[in-house]
Amino acid sequence: MKLRRGRRCVFMLHAHLIFVTKYRGKVFTEEHLVTLEKIFRRVCSDFEADLEKFNGEQDYVHLLINYPPKVSVSKMVNSLKGVSSRQLKQYHPELIKPAYMKNALWSPSYFAGSVGGAPIDILKQYIEQQDRPH
Repeated sequence: MKLRRGRRCVFMLHAHLIFVTKYRGKVFTEEHLVTLEKIFRRVCSDFEADLEKFNGEQDYVHLLINYPPKVSVSKMVNSLKGVSSRQLKQYHPELIKPAYMKNALWSPSYFAGSVGGAPIDILKQYIEQQDRPH
């Protein structure tokens, strides 16, 4: 278990994010995914977050991010999607017509799940078993 430290806290927060291309367009190649991973790593570092794992297929990507408690997941997601869309156009202009439907690479929706730590049932049991004063 890798704990991180802030000025006033110790934390271990992970989010599993999934971004899907607009209209599920199958546009990514290995080269595009390599570029996306580099872009996502830079954006994460701006948020003092770590991209721990990244992978994808032709029409979606998965990210596992370790982030500090001061970061809003929704703001980080907006930045990850916006910056990657803009920069991927610059690095791979051949994608513009097939991938950027209505000038957007990503679907407006996304998946975000919290991960790590004990399973929720174990955590509930632990909290229930605290020695509450009578």
